[in-house]
Amino acid sequence: MDQKGRVELEAKKRSLLGSKVKHLRREGWVPGVMYGHGFDAIPLQIDKYDLRRVLSQVGGSQLINVKVDGTDDAEFALLREVQRDVITRELLHVDFYRVMMTETITTEIPLLTTGESPVAEQKEGILLHGVSEIEVECLPGDLVDALEVDLSELSEIGQAILVSDLAVPSGINVLTDPDEMIARLVPLEEVELEAPAAEVEEELILTEEGEEVEVISEAEEAEEAAEEEIKDYM
Repeated sequence: MDQKGRVELEAKKRSLLGSKVKHLRREGWVPGVMYGHGFDAIPLQIDKYDLRRVLSQVGGSQLINVKVDGTDDAEFALLREVQRDVITRELLHVDFYRVMMTETITTEIPLLTTGESPVAEQKEGILLHGVSEIEVECLPGDLVDALEVDLSELSEIGQAILVSDLAVPSGINVLTDPDEMIARLVPLEEVELEAPAAEVEEELILTEEGEEVEVISEAEEAEEAAEEEIKDYM
């Protein structure tokens, strides 16, 4: 971490694009891209172990110091998207959004629940949960990792915690509807059990002639999407 407690990540500029990135993955690299307003997008490759370490420490609202090999200064960036293999959960691709510390950004801040409602604890009511993050607008330096929500404040049936009840630090403008519910206590009799989800039959994708369509791997899809993203910001 740097002197202000921000997580640091080293990356290298990447020359392999498209389906060729599978060679990088075999060698322990994760392809990525860093882009931003007024900033030329850079294809990156990051050591998968370093990336795992960083992902275990940060969320989408925490600034990361991305140090690209060959450059003098680290770039401040937000984690925008992480793509994984649906089966193995291996990292496929990562997107970073480079920010300017003097420019306002729009992002989400997660809500961290603490405590426990005494009513729910005694099983006299059911605690319903609503939004788990809020959309905000602020300068990058004003971002916080999370906002706490104290559930112990819900001591009576019918009470609720709304977005408008949050203690938001100065400098952060909340864009989420202030009437959005975060948590609410309801009587037991109001809660209906959800019907089990209907089973969905697996369907084969066939052509009109009955032949199987070629399936593009998730890794290739991730890289193709990233390349399109790079083009959009060039």
